[in-house]
Amino acid sequence: MKRRDFIQKTSLATAGLMASSSLFAKSIEEEIVRSFGFQAYTVRDVIYKDMAGTLKSLKKAGYSYMELFDFQDGKVLGKSISEAKKIFSKSKIKVKSIHVNIGDANKKVSGTMRHEFQRAIDDAAELGAEYIVCPYLIESDRQTIDQYKAVAALCQKCGEMSQKSGLTFAYHNHAFEFEPIQRQIPYDILLETDPFYVKMELDIYWTRYAGQDPLNLIRENKGRFPLWHVKDLSLDQGKPMTEVGNGIIDWQQLFRHQQESSMRYFFVEQDRNFAVNSVESLKTSIKHLKRMKF
Repeated sequence: MKRRDFIQKTSLATAGLMASSSLFAKSIEEEIVRSFGFQAYTVRDVIYKDMAGTLKSLKKAGYSYMELFDFQDGKVLGKSISEAKKIFSKSKIKVKSIHVNIGDANKKVSGTMRHEFQRAIDDAAELGAEYIVCPYLIESDRQTIDQYKAVAALCQKCGEMSQKSGLTFAYHNHAFEFEPIQRQIPYDILLETDPFYVKMELDIYWTRYAGQDPLNLIRENKGRFPLWHVKDLSLDQGKPMTEVGNGIIDWQQLFRHQQESSMRYFFVEQDRNFAVNSVESLKTSIKHLKRMKF
């Protein structure tokens, strides 16, 4: 083969590989954008009564994965792990993340962060989850900076245990983590954990409610937020949560930063203030998200 021909063919092959790689990356990005998740807490009023029917309705609306709650002591949403797994499998809605309670320091409940956490890890893995998330701190656990330091240490420990079993641990914020205690911001204490072991689930509504800019958090802590909670904020009295698209949050701008955030999954959630009911609120939110271009 002549040198000129060799160079031409090599260049074409390289260009082909680059194009293929670019298309592959684009397909991954599109898959993330086109997949929609929800937090099951939104539909807590109906999912206990009719789990299969609720999931069927949300699957039809376009949701393909979910995040669970009420998970401890070998049960999820009041059902055994094996029973729930069958229902989830039939619904074709995948479990990507599970909220695991920190647990009461004075009560030993199996499968919480404070007691027999390995059981929670094993049950989460059985359900196919990739993430375990600390969802909330009760008021008695968040009075002092020392308490937040203890929570951070516990998150670190749980993160290390999760990594050993192939799962990722994260902490979910509300607004109170941004309220100063002893001249310190509690959320900063939580961010001091090792980012390899402790990720963050960014609740965009509560972040904005606290007067914080989620984009600043993403820029200052790149790659730390693989999970998002997506719910909108209304300017009505009390800044209540509302369906995505009915509030003031610029979702199109936020989703442009999903790669900077390292966001893998987002979960539409609405705790209350439904325009009609919980299921219809999730349907309204996904309709708005599907219309967006980012």
